[in-house]
Amino acid sequence: MKSYLLLLFTICTFLLYSSAELDDNLTYVWPLPAKFSSGNNTLSVDPELSLVLGGKGGDSSIIKDGFGRYKKIIFKHSSKSYSVNKRLVFDIGVLKIVVLSDNEELQLGVDESYLLLVEKRNGQSIIGEAYIEANTVYGALRGLETFSQLCAFDYETKAVQIYRAPWYILDKPRFAYRGLLLDTSRHYLPIGVIKQIIESMSYAKLNVLHWHIIDEESFPLEVPSYPNLWKGSYTKWERYTFEDAYEIVDFAKMRGINVMAEIDVPGHAESWGTGYPDLWPSPSCREPLDVSKNFTFDVISGIMTDLRKIFPFGLFHLGGDEVNTDCWNSTSHVKQWLLDHNMTTKEAYQYFVLRAQEIAISKGWTPVNWEETFNTFASNLNPKTIVHNWLGGGVCAKAVAKGFRCIFSNQGFWYLDHLDVPWYEVYKAEPLEGINDTSMQELVLGGEVCMWSETADTSVVQQTIWPRAAAAAALVEQQRDHILRKYYLNCITSLALLQMPIE
Repeated sequence: MKSYLLLLFTICTFLLYSSAELDDNLTYVWPLPAKFSSGNNTLSVDPELSLVLGGKGGDSSIIKDGFGRYKKIIFKHSSKSYSVNKRLVFDIGVLKIVVLSDNEELQLGVDESYLLLVEKRNGQSIIGEAYIEANTVYGALRGLETFSQLCAFDYETKAVQIYRAPWYILDKPRFAYRGLLLDTSRHYLPIGVIKQIIESMSYAKLNVLHWHIIDEESFPLEVPSYPNLWKGSYTKWERYTFEDAYEIVDFAKMRGINVMAEIDVPGHAESWGTGYPDLWPSPSCREPLDVSKNFTFDVISGIMTDLRKIFPFGLFHLGGDEVNTDCWNSTSHVKQWLLDHNMTTKEAYQYFVLRAQEIAISKGWTPVNWEETFNTFASNLNPKTIVHNWLGGGVCAKAVAKGFRCIFSNQGFWYLDHLDVPWYEVYKAEPLEGINDTSMQELVLGGEVCMWSETADTSVVQQTIWPRAAAAAALVEQQRDHILRKYYLNCITSLALLQMPIE
């Protein structure tokens, strides 16, 4: 049955994307809204579309700037001369946005729901033209994204039109955490490229940029408390100043996207010692970082103190993966420290992770760690820990069963640098796999696709992220069966009438 459904899915997808004509029975909104209805009318949209604001949060610069961005996207082919010379009356001339709350704090679980109504003005219409209502500015941004996707440029009439109106859309995301990891250590990415990626994330309604800033290859970020750390950058031109990082965070917030920073400790940290060699256990043992020195944890605390000034998001990623502790045992002073503290290297690994977690918590952060920490010493992890799955399936089910929250990133499906994984395989992933209890399902925060950059630089990063990241975005926005049912029901039903054999 599974192979049969996959075959139908593949055929329907081929028919959808190989057809030169759009199927009016399908809804071309991505990700698909939770609830919607539509009609059979076509409405014209005025290139001079104006914005009317209402509610306590209606005067927000986030909304005003967002409207300006989307207006440029919607009318990128239109011209003012057309509206003056060719048409005097348009069906949609005003977009009204009502934001009920003036609270602009952006954190995990912020309300991103919205109501979108698009209807032709008439004497009986209560709504008027186009209307978005949301509890927060971030819900309104999601509504703006959906509205922009309903607007299509007609190359024959050279006008922007909305097909299948009137539209009624009531939408909210399936998961609070819908992320994309971006690795800027293996290959440096200029600020402009990072902004382009953030912009593209907003089109798919992803809401967390997991910024893997630092790794063993390079340390490109300025840390004022320890200014020699960024001597570990590739070159002095491949760095991010403190102000650059703030600019990226602010740019993301204007698009309703949180930025979660990561410093991966105690492994993946060789670059730290370029500026401060005492962080290395020895010249021949450059990672994991030296567990025996308080200086190591002073540096970690200093980094977090500085980063807390520019990363307001409540989650902070501490890594903790792929830690090979062999050289701790072969470094005399570390070996002596282990003996003095009656620790094995495995216990020292636990000690390091837990101490780093305590530092993060003291700064007001919730620690996130890769799943190796859970797999190795789950019973001793801080209960606030968020387990980040990546090695394979079943980890989130085990984590939530022990009361931990979890983020899903199964590398078999959602590691974008795995170029052998085709886009349709992305749909096979399910963050709630093996979790049937509703209370435990709520502990799964969501999912994240990961763009590791060992083999991806500025020239290929965007085309490596997309379109597969959009498939994952659909899954964390709405349930898989909802997506398949709405997008492919007509096609699958038609093909099923052919009575194709079931294996």
